[in-house]
Amino acid sequence: MAEASEIPDATPQPQPQTNPPPQEVPLRVDEFDDNDSSYGGDSDAASETTSLYSAILNHVYENGRRYHSYRAGTYWGPNDDLAQENLDLFHHIFNLSLDGKLFLAPIGSNPQRILDIGTGTGIWAIDVADLYPSASVVATDLSPIQPTDVPPNLEFQIDDFTLPWTFSKNTFDFVHARCIYGSVADYPSLYSSVLDHLKPGGWFEQTEISVIPKSEDDSIKGTSLESWGPIAWESGEKFGKSFKIAEESRDIMENAGFVNVQRKTFKWPIGPWPANRKMKEIGAYNRLGWDEGINGWAMFLMTKYLGWRSEEVEVLCANIRRDLRDKNIHAYQDVTVCWGQKPGGSSTVVNE
Repeated sequence: MAEASEIPDATPQPQPQTNPPPQEVPLRVDEFDDNDSSYGGDSDAASETTSLYSAILNHVYENGRRYHSYRAGTYWGPNDDLAQENLDLFHHIFNLSLDGKLFLAPIGSNPQRILDIGTGTGIWAIDVADLYPSASVVATDLSPIQPTDVPPNLEFQIDDFTLPWTFSKNTFDFVHARCIYGSVADYPSLYSSVLDHLKPGGWFEQTEISVIPKSEDDSIKGTSLESWGPIAWESGEKFGKSFKIAEESRDIMENAGFVNVQRKTFKWPIGPWPANRKMKEIGAYNRLGWDEGINGWAMFLMTKYLGWRSEEVEVLCANIRRDLRDKNIHAYQDVTVCWGQKPGGSSTVVNE
């Protein structure tokens, strides 16, 4: 996919930084005119190996979308080409939001081991492996959709990060997660695994998109776009894996035992309605992400857990797409980056 802008140097700064307390800045609306557009013999072992690989590499097809077959049904999102392009698009939006940085945690300039859980297409892991060529980077996902031409210090593994981890404990300098909303039934258990496997003083960062569209001028009221948030939250509750983690991550991380926990919130417009140039660009890409992604976000959960027919889901998606093109709707969503540190070690740094 063509990128709209060149990604700036993402080299993190290990020195402590002091940032002023965040302040809510309203997004100013741009003015448009109407013209804007197991065991056995060798044969048994071979057969079992073939079966295991098939379980990983094959796929499940439902309602016109393709899903992972390894631990099928444990994750709601499709993994077909459209879904992969959507994931890579959002990687670009994250780069815009973070001014080219891949993360905000102050991990220092020489991390040795980095883990990316729920890596998706692996695009973040590839970038971080390029950024730190001396680091060993491991990235896991349920779907085997990652490329094979990758940096030599990067390894992709097909694994479920919600199961017991098989890595050696106390070995990672940095564990990263992004957009794992609706994937985790027990966050305290997951965070316990993260803490167990981080080195003392190591960092964990989780970035999440809130599924609740908002507007500062009430222009979203009564729209299909507004209805999406409660539907997504209900879907997550029925699925047993919450979509509220963007709103709850800081509290859960602190309760799990992380220290120096910080959270930064960004606004992502849904559409190119802001006057600010950077926010307009983010909004344009985010609207495209919604337009191409909404079917994949909705179909599995709503048909299997809310009792909707696929045709009803398609109608909702069409109505949301209509709202996306209404210049009078000034919607946005919150994106949170939350990072915390494992106690101990000699590299405790507070970035606040």
